[in-house]
Amino acid sequence: MAFESLSEKLQNVFKNLRGKGKLSEADVKLAMKEVKIALLEADVSFKVVKDFIKSVTEKAVGEEVLNGLNPAQMVIKIVRDEMTQLMGASPVELELRPDFHIIMMAGLQGAGKTTTAAKLAVKYTKKGKRVLMIACDVYRPAAIKQLQVLGEANRIEVFSMGSQKDPVDIAKAGVEHAKKNGFNLVLIDTAGRLQIDETLMQELQRIQEAVAVNDTILVVDAMIGQDSVNVAKTFDERLSISGVILTKMDGDARGGAALSVRKVTDKPVLFAAMGEKVSDLELFYPDRIASRILGMGDVLTLIDKVSDEYDAQKAKELTRKIQKASFGFDDFLDQMNQMKKMGGIGSLLSMLPGNLNTADIQSQVDDKQMGRIEAIILSMTPAERANPDLLNPSRKKRIAAGAGVEIQDVNRLCKQFEQVRKMMKQLPGMMSGRGGKRGMFGKKNAFPFSF
Repeated sequence: MAFESLSEKLQNVFKNLRGKGKLSEADVKLAMKEVKIALLEADVSFKVVKDFIKSVTEKAVGEEVLNGLNPAQMVIKIVRDEMTQLMGASPVELELRPDFHIIMMAGLQGAGKTTTAAKLAVKYTKKGKRVLMIACDVYRPAAIKQLQVLGEANRIEVFSMGSQKDPVDIAKAGVEHAKKNGFNLVLIDTAGRLQIDETLMQELQRIQEAVAVNDTILVVDAMIGQDSVNVAKTFDERLSISGVILTKMDGDARGGAALSVRKVTDKPVLFAAMGEKVSDLELFYPDRIASRILGMGDVLTLIDKVSDEYDAQKAKELTRKIQKASFGFDDFLDQMNQMKKMGGIGSLLSMLPGNLNTADIQSQVDDKQMGRIEAIILSMTPAERANPDLLNPSRKKRIAAGAGVEIQDVNRLCKQFEQVRKMMKQLPGMMSGRGGKRGMFGKKNAFPFSF
């Protein structure tokens, strides 16, 4: 997960600060030296780090802070506030024209432009826009087909003219098609290169001019670190971009791009792509990202995810089953699928305060383990899933063979499932309704399944 290494290092710095009753100026400067090293190792721009450390230090060594009731906490707050400012203070959303708006996607090859275009299309479709995607990447093999597959899967129309036409002509024809057929938002998927070159820039500029693009969004791979900032700066100088979308933020990106882009380009990070699914595109909240980096969690984003994906009707039905002690494996499988929609266990843990998304916890609630649990449940008959009491040794042996696991794994799942059933009988409001949308993760270690 992005920022994991940086988050761990910063929290160690602040843990040392909290261990001191009072802070001296020397304590603060030593801590800032360690913060500086952590940021540079996270591939944050050197100039950005230099300015950041200078600003934090100036505010943190004041008499009011050092002589306060909780100086360490005040220093941490200053770091959080400055980090939030560094990334842009508040989220930025594009102001789309209600009648007709054109967005051009730009970026290097492999950054994820095509997938991101589909994610944006789905997001704006949910907001009531009629979206048309135009396939202008005529160079990368299967680029047009990829966009068409994504469009078909998400019921978004795609305009294409094959790979033999000039991208500018395709863009012009696509925009004309959109206007004639009642579309009010156009997303143009353009070609990329392995590196910036003059041919690429000229083609993008020609498209901008030919169809009067309203916003140009740069898609940047967060995995390439500080180089992504240099890419953003160059694209902005030639194309005057409206903002940046950072992709692959669910990988082991060091976080430097997110912390540097706004300062270097003076253009906002609009969205962060946190996975491959079309729903894995989050509005970029600088304050929430800063809190996540500093181990304070990101509960607001977690609430947003739950609100978007949680099925209230299913939750109500589940509560009824729990109260009547009729909770079965099908219901548990449904809860697992709800969890997947919200990004999986790892994604949810990363948003909880206290840096819970660590290797030891992840090993206990690994998404791969959930895959094995799902295989075991799907190897049961409908009657067995509805009534786990039917599972005798011979049935368990058959299930283990069907799922490709050992019979001990099936026994362990049945035993742990029974523990969950007992827990749910004691806490009938935990899954929904009276207990709020806490689900099975409402209390620490409430999910006991592991292999």
